[in-house]
Amino acid sequence: MLDHYKELQERYEFQMGPARGRMATALDILTDALALVGQHGVYCRSSRQPQFPAMDVRLILQQIQDSKGLIIEALAELKKQ
Repeated sequence: MLDHYKELQERYEFQMGPARGRMATALDILTDALALVGQHGVYCRSSRQPQFPAMDVRLILQQIQDSKGLIIEALAELKKQ
């Protein structure tokens, strides 16, 4: 499933350990998804507010950003331990 990120995951796991390495890989995957959805938002505009992406694109962007925030918080907490 994560063949595309296999090398990156192995590098992160070597540098940070298994749990933190997997979370760092997930963070990279979410960052890539955020970029792709952002690009889609350029073409998929709201009919009521053409200066903004469509509502579904905005919701997806927010969910990805929230997920990234949780992972960053968890990584910081693990680093303290």
